[in-house]
Amino acid sequence: MRAAIRPRRLGPGDLVALVAPAGPVTETQAADAAGILAAWGLRTRPGRHTLGRRFFLSGTDDERRFDLEEAFRDPEVRGVLCLRGGYGTQRIVDDLDYGAVRADPKLVIGFSDITALHLALWHEAGLATVHGPTGSTLLNDPPTTAAARQALMTPVPLTVSAAPAAEGTPVHRPGQAEGTLLGGNLTLLAATAGTPHQPDLTGAILLIEEVNEAAYRVDRMIVQLRRSRMLDGLAGVAVGAFTACPDADRVLAEHLTLLNIPVLSGLPIGHGPTQLAVPLGVPAHLNADTATLTVQPAVH
Repeated sequence: MRAAIRPRRLGPGDLVALVAPAGPVTETQAADAAGILAAWGLRTRPGRHTLGRRFFLSGTDDERRFDLEEAFRDPEVRGVLCLRGGYGTQRIVDDLDYGAVRADPKLVIGFSDITALHLALWHEAGLATVHGPTGSTLLNDPPTTAAARQALMTPVPLTVSAAPAAEGTPVHRPGQAEGTLLGGNLTLLAATAGTPHQPDLTGAILLIEEVNEAAYRVDRMIVQLRRSRMLDGLAGVAVGAFTACPDADRVLAEHLTLLNIPVLSGLPIGHGPTQLAVPLGVPAHLNADTATLTVQPAVH
């Protein structure tokens, strides 16, 4: 597994671009996110198409790609906050200017549909990113906000503890694992199978989370990952929130425990009420015995 490119941590006065590479964003959502970052001492600037709308997207593919590339190319911009997920990011990742990303690495944060961007930035540039709240979910609760701030502005490891009942759930296999943390939303991971950005997870710890999916759909996505050989050689699995996914634990247990590697569920990562931020593309330690996931910082 290659070493990641770690962008510089954000500090007071740094400029963060607010972009919407997927679903549409309201003016209130953008303003509220800007207010949170301002309280941290950061400056913000929305992309010129951030508040646009085209059907279920925040703008055309060209408009959404333009805002991302403008942020990647601007030397003043030090961070990129994706304002929401939804759908649409995978439509633009093939044609992004990854040369600009490699030339001037910036800190990128988001989750859900933004998983497509995380996977693309890792594959094309080896960039460490942050799987964390989007601008529209940053305000949910103090732990969410505090973890995001730490991930963006402090170069120290992050430790996430699973729910106390994690060891008693069927989605649990004891043991410890070391590896690069990769992954994100299960739907987007499955959608990446067979594309240029399908990740090589050999020796990695896979992070998965999901929302509003029936058990058979969760099963279908896990089966797709297995059939595409994406799960071959995994070191461990970190299972985040599977919110409003009835019986998902039975499906996950059936498939993941067969891998004969440590599996830890109940992590407050994903679409739950608390959405703790974790870096991607950096070394992590999964301890299913103590119900913790410790991840090295994405920043230096």
